[in-house]
Amino acid sequence: MQEAKTSQRMSPGLQRVMERARRNPHERQFALAYLIDVDALRRCYCRLRKESAVGVDGVTKADYGRDLEMNLQDLHTRLKAMTYRHQPIRRVHIPKDKNRTRPIGISATEDKIVQDALREILEVIYEQDFLDCSYGFRPGRSPHDALRALHQAVRNGEANVILEADITSYFDSIDRPMLTKMLQERIADKSFMRLVGKCLHAGVLDGDVFSRPDEGTVQGSILSPILGNIYLHHALDRWFEEDVKPRLRGKARLIRYADDFLVTFERRDDAERVMAVLGKRLGRFKLSLHPDKTRLIDFRRPPWRQTGGKGPGTFDFLGFTVYWRRNYQGRGWHVSWRTRKARLRRAINTAYELCRRQRHLPVPVQHQALKRRIQGHFNYFGVNDNQRSLTILRHHVRRSWYKWLCRRSQRSRLNWERFKDLMRDFPLPNSQVYVNLWDDP
Repeated sequence: MQEAKTSQRMSPGLQRVMERARRNPHERQFALAYLIDVDALRRCYCRLRKESAVGVDGVTKADYGRDLEMNLQDLHTRLKAMTYRHQPIRRVHIPKDKNRTRPIGISATEDKIVQDALREILEVIYEQDFLDCSYGFRPGRSPHDALRALHQAVRNGEANVILEADITSYFDSIDRPMLTKMLQERIADKSFMRLVGKCLHAGVLDGDVFSRPDEGTVQGSILSPILGNIYLHHALDRWFEEDVKPRLRGKARLIRYADDFLVTFERRDDAERVMAVLGKRLGRFKLSLHPDKTRLIDFRRPPWRQTGGKGPGTFDFLGFTVYWRRNYQGRGWHVSWRTRKARLRRAINTAYELCRRQRHLPVPVQHQALKRRIQGHFNYFGVNDNQRSLTILRHHVRRSWYKWLCRRSQRSRLNWERFKDLMRDFPLPNSQVYVNLWDDP
């Protein structure tokens, strides 16, 4: 059904490319660049978010759209004449846990359109090649699907041992010549590859410092997720499914979302064998595993009659901590999820800062901003057994909102009773299950 819906949204040219890629998985595609016409560029423009950050030229989507047809025609002419040049990427640093930051690259609006046009073509080709173990940045797939696959592996007894892996600075470590060779296995159109190269080799402007990295892809780029998936498809997915699994004595499953992945094993000896060779395999592709974040976890189901004590080890995956939890009747165990402490702390701090910044705005405006922020968090983290984490966040948001509303004026102070009346008129989202991870993927 998802494939049918996707096909209906495609242009006839993209559908032909998709059908050829599906029929001939080892065939190279020779004619692709012609698909980037004005209609394709217009589709990509419409997909841009209205509030997306601006690049080095400061041009917003609205600015570009004021003379949209003329701008798209001019861009198409430059693409055909091969005079298009990718502008430098503006680098910003967003907060991460433990006082660290993550560098994000922001392209100019015109470059985002070109990147999305390239992504659209790459996607229809490689969606025919990608394996079921990959869930990140793929149409019709989500992080919750990866978590459901993990739940199914645990339920089927295939997750007695978990290999938790972390690739160090993945997107910055991708080897561009290797990536180019991977793309050339499926793409023979030199004009198309030249455009991909221009996006890959764009310079980076970090404050006043300009640099031109010779490896990696920029995080935040529209093109980076699909290129990262292609790289790990060759480096990890195919190797595990075609070479590793047939040699194992028990069942095993790779679950990957972009560069976050883990491997579940039925037998510990299989896990130890894969652990011993995984670093060497990734090393062949210039990737390295973080020594402190790559480990084997005993995750066998505790004895059914055990009523005291804790379950086996826990691990983190896609923003959740995964652990064994006793059933509500007191006996038996089931796998459960809770929001990672660092992610919960970050959400609380973000809501606090939002309340502080917007304290002088009208209450309905503050409420809408808070509601959007909390609902977005709940839509992702509102899974089975995680209501306590949601309740904690909601409690802290109420306290933060009350605190900063009290500081709006020195003349009158908002007491708690008046604030409760306000909350009845402007309620926050409820902490409940929004996503059922117990369904089969």
